[in-house]
Amino acid sequence: MQIRKKIIVTYITLSGISTLLLCVVVFFLFKQNNQYYFLKRLQDRAKIVASIHYQNDPEKARYYRRLKEQGLEELIDEHDFVLKVNGANSFEYTTELHLQHEFYEEAMTTGKSWVMMDEHRYYYGQVFEENGLKYLVIVTAKDRRGNTSTIYITRIMLFGGIAFIILAYFFGRFLARRVINPVSRITKEVKRISASNLHNRLPLPGTDDSDEITDLTKTFNDMLDRLETSFEIQANFINNASHELKTPITTILAETEIALLKERDPEEYAVTLENINKQASRLSNLTESLLKLTQTGYDGTKQVQDITRIDELLLDVKCDLDRLYPDNRISIKLNDVPEDEALLMLPCNRPLLELAIGNIISNGVKYSDNEEVFVSFSANAKDIRIVITDIGIGIPPEDIPYLYEPFFRGKKASRYTGYGLGLPLAMKIIRMHGGELVIQSEPDKGTVVNIIFHRAGIKKSNVKS
Repeated sequence: MQIRKKIIVTYITLSGISTLLLCVVVFFLFKQNNQYYFLKRLQDRAKIVASIHYQNDPEKARYYRRLKEQGLEELIDEHDFVLKVNGANSFEYTTELHLQHEFYEEAMTTGKSWVMMDEHRYYYGQVFEENGLKYLVIVTAKDRRGNTSTIYITRIMLFGGIAFIILAYFFGRFLARRVINPVSRITKEVKRISASNLHNRLPLPGTDDSDEITDLTKTFNDMLDRLETSFEIQANFINNASHELKTPITTILAETEIALLKERDPEEYAVTLENINKQASRLSNLTESLLKLTQTGYDGTKQVQDITRIDELLLDVKCDLDRLYPDNRISIKLNDVPEDEALLMLPCNRPLLELAIGNIISNGVKYSDNEEVFVSFSANAKDIRIVITDIGIGIPPEDIPYLYEPFFRGKKASRYTGYGLGLPLAMKIIRMHGGELVIQSEPDKGTVVNIIFHRAGIKKSNVKS
């Protein structure tokens, strides 16, 4: 069922239930009110009948009779009875009355009683005492007018309720249209947006007040911003990757074609093979870097497997870099290592984390022309912090926003060998472990890289994995 129909049905149902409850309450109160005033009229007649019975003066008796006949509204099929009370539970009885024993018992106990019999006939009884004598006065009549009024009000409520349900249907359609139309408009606009026109945005409602529809529109626009950015990054990534992969392949093909044109000396073949080997190594390294980058996933989440001491991990990274750069001047400071070994532990994917930290340190070595690189480490109950400092070429401020884009290389970095994949890869791996990468740099002075693993972030990354 469509939401529009659900709103209409829900509105009609709630309106119908509310109307029904209101009609029941009105009917009950109306009936109680009719009953109360009819019994009040019977009570007035009982008092007049008692006054007529007690009067010894004929004139006063005739006055009360005229008052009863002319001063009070006539009741249908009215009768009255005066029964002498002989004792606590004894009184005169008449065969004209067919009342239950409980009626008389209540009247003798409380002084008055009433009951309604068939065909809306009411009986009202009250005990009166005069000159030491007690009498039970019973007045009876039919409340046909009250019955007629009850039937009339019931018909009014029935037809009024039906009319209100019909009216509720149209109100429900109006309400559904007011609620659903903005959503339908958003749906229609979103369907028009595809990969070829991601720059389009949903128009905001023309109201100053912020409501759910405005929030929904802003949420869609924010999502489109992220999608457009992701598509642009993906397109740039594919273009750059294609270019970087095409260059060594083109070189290899050119070298082989030249070598096959004619017979050559062994020395010339050796030079050709060296060039091919160089380009093949470059292609292998580039492919391996791309595979490493995809291993971290788009959102930077991956399974965490090991519990590792970070100080030992840093020393292992230093050993690996010593083999790659035998003359490096990397200095690792572990002066602030806490005595509590638990503070040194980090749940991680150790090979990937070694790769990330190794990439950052090797960048410091490369872009400082093998100047000294300082690596410091500290840990406490709140976080684990690794600080890598070099005194290299630095990073221009305009390049910093693009550092984490694959294949991006700044103007100063372009004269060094590389593909622009190391830092994006490191950022994703660190984020995968609930960490944070903060870079501070000044051109020609150096760069400071802070790697921070917050304990809370570490727990969350473990839960995700």
